[in-house]
Amino acid sequence: MEYAKMRAIAEELAEYAEHLEGSWTVEIAASGPKLAMTSPSKRHEGTIHRIREQLNRQIPDTHPGYVCANGFEIEHPSAGRMRLPDAAVFPEAAFDEDGLPVDASQVLAVVEIVSPSNPDNDYRDKLADYPAMGIEHYLIVDPRTGTIEVHSDPADGRYRSSEPYIYGDLVPFGPWAVDTADFRRYGKAGDRETR
Repeated sequence: MEYAKMRAIAEELAEYAEHLEGSWTVEIAASGPKLAMTSPSKRHEGTIHRIREQLNRQIPDTHPGYVCANGFEIEHPSAGRMRLPDAAVFPEAAFDEDGLPVDASQVLAVVEIVSPSNPDNDYRDKLADYPAMGIEHYLIVDPRTGTIEVHSDPADGRYRSSEPYIYGDLVPFGPWAVDTADFRRYGKAGDRETR
């Protein structure tokens, strides 16, 4: 199916979702448009906040004019994909463009925090979609297990490099580093991954 038709279906799904209870997202994966319920927890949002803050302190030194932000669709029409990552690194000038989607060719990196209800979306679906979109770096943080994966070097629809880490590590992520010492796992208040 051509991307313009998939985008039109996605927009219809988004309008439909406005009338549903709860919070919903619409994305376009390899299989086409999909509607998914979201229920991010404080731990999920706290992890995103910590990562954005760390990256935004480092990005001006490596990529002036770029920012790590969330709430934006990342779109690659020729690959037939549109995703809404938990956070992405892209030019700050994109804030001044019309429309919601950010062109995937402008995106340097994406971050996803695994949800307890749908881990396959990050580990399987998005792990296929982001390299197909040409996004150089993909960070997966899993508060269920206290693990992190860094994927890079996209080619032929997959990442050629994958490195595992655990909570507490200083994680190299492209030209930046993410300190995970204060990351919290899903569970009881104050829980930490111990070595």
